[in-house]
Amino acid sequence: MTKFKLLGATAIAAFAFAASAMAATDPMVGGAAMYDSKNIIENAVNSKDHTTLVAAVKAGGLVETLEGAGPFTVFAPTNEAFAALPAGTVDTLLKPENKPTLDKILTYHVVAGRFDAAALGQRIMSGGGKAILKTVQGDALTITGHGKNLMVTDDQGNTATITIADVYQSNGVILVVDKVLMPN
Repeated sequence: MTKFKLLGATAIAAFAFAASAMAATDPMVGGAAMYDSKNIIENAVNSKDHTTLVAAVKAGGLVETLEGAGPFTVFAPTNEAFAALPAGTVDTLLKPENKPTLDKILTYHVVAGRFDAAALGQRIMSGGGKAILKTVQGDALTITGHGKNLMVTDDQGNTATITIADVYQSNGVILVVDKVLMPN
């Protein structure tokens, strides 16, 4: 019997360790765990730091796209990033008559493919210190830095910092940024 108790205790300990290891791979963003088994939209709606982005994606009619198979890399600005735009900008962009402009800005934050920090690092090294990524919108983003210290420069010359990297989704990866990126 002692052998079975020891075996049972070992199995329970192994299960508990595996469960905690799995939980450690689900990063927290905006107070919510981001599960790699869920798609970009399913996770983003739970982040209290991305309510403005989610509202914009809904207003832009991009929910279905970002629920699609992908893979996509999304540079996801926080609520603070949107709040730093000139007063009234977000409210103006969310109006139905401004949907084309909103879509242009939102799709500028999306790249086809899955580019986590390691993949971006490889591209930066092979690109002589910078990686140029073509966005779904059509313009490019420039990524610089190394490791988890990566910056994204938009067409206007503004630089955002990736504050949380490698938030894996079933259909891509989210990289949280501290500024809204602007195309030409």
